[in-house]
Amino acid sequence: MATLTMAKLLVLLLPCLLSLAGQGGMPKLLCLVASILALLLSVEPYGAVLPWAVGMAIAVLSVRERIHRLCAAGVLHLK
Repeated sequence: MATLTMAKLLVLLLPCLLSLAGQGGMPKLLCLVASILALLLSVEPYGAVLPWAVGMAIAVLSVRERIHRLCAAGVLHLK
């Protein structure tokens, strides 16, 4: 069994960690499932690409939605 380095674990769990900055419980759960699936499929070359990409897309959209809500509420001023 191949050993995982800390950097590889961080990259594989990045969608889950990024979703913690987002809003809502469902994106966090979906990103956790995608990260676990990517971790399990990482034993084969390029096996973790699809679940990792899906998890990152969900996490980025969740964080983007939170930023837009903060801007609309007047709490965050980006311009």
